[in-house]
Amino acid sequence: MGASLLRLHFHDCFVNVGTNGCDASILLDDNATFVGEKTASPNNKSIRGYEVIDKIKGQVEKECPGVVSCADILALAARDSVVYLGGPSWEVSLGRRDSLNASKEAAEVSLPEPTFNLSDLAVNFWAQGLSFRDMVALSGAHTIGMARCTTFRDHIYNDSDIEPSFARSLQQFCPPRGHDDVLAPLDLRTPAQFDNSYYVNLVNYKGLLHSDQELFHGDSADRSLARTLYESDRPSGGFLNGDDGLEEMGGGTIKPFMDNPAAAIVRNYADEPAVFLDDFAKGMIKMGEIKPLTGSAGEIRKFCGKVN
Repeated sequence: MGASLLRLHFHDCFVNVGTNGCDASILLDDNATFVGEKTASPNNKSIRGYEVIDKIKGQVEKECPGVVSCADILALAARDSVVYLGGPSWEVSLGRRDSLNASKEAAEVSLPEPTFNLSDLAVNFWAQGLSFRDMVALSGAHTIGMARCTTFRDHIYNDSDIEPSFARSLQQFCPPRGHDDVLAPLDLRTPAQFDNSYYVNLVNYKGLLHSDQELFHGDSADRSLARTLYESDRPSGGFLNGDDGLEEMGGGTIKPFMDNPAAAIVRNYADEPAVFLDDFAKGMIKMGEIKPLTGSAGEIRKFCGKVN
């Protein structure tokens, strides 16, 4: 459940309904005014944990009614889930308010897809105000949780950037057709522990999703566009000046990855787990501040699944 609560917060913040981001819009049920985000393709049969958030909200409302928003509960639950599973902690800013609407359409176009290439991922995160390094660090959330056969089928049958025996092991229970809902761990090494094994998997070409392995691969044209985006959002001096924390790796290590900065960061995280955990915490703080509702905007819902 920890992975599901983390994913709820991510999928909430990345969907911008109008100008809103981290606003608990993902929790709203459909009503006469809008079709909500729960049945959007990235969420349908995939997102869990709604009932856990509802239970937390119910207990909080008994103690301090009308004070703590559902959006803040999502942010806190995500942090505490990561800590419970062995990951880092971070300070969660509070004061978010809850949205009055939701949008299935916005969820369909805002959330990254498992079929995304490297440049698709970079553009998606950049649109949320997140840096290239944030993208690689936050992708490490896939060190916990599961994915459905339908999300990785094409990768294990049609991609070349996957270790053959790993692909064959997945093909045993994820056939070319059918069994769409069969699950596999996103991290085959330590699926219930928040650590850096996700990146070790990528270095060994054992990423479950196409989008995962793209961080350590990507075709040449795609890497070129991704690098352009990387260059556009880094501080001056950038890659060779250590703003990505890679100076300790030495030029000889960096050089093979110069055309794909994501691969260099992946390698760094695989070798230095403490660097990943620190960057992940920083990335979560930034993600949790994507266009929140504050002040008198929105409301503090009494029940997370519906507006007051």
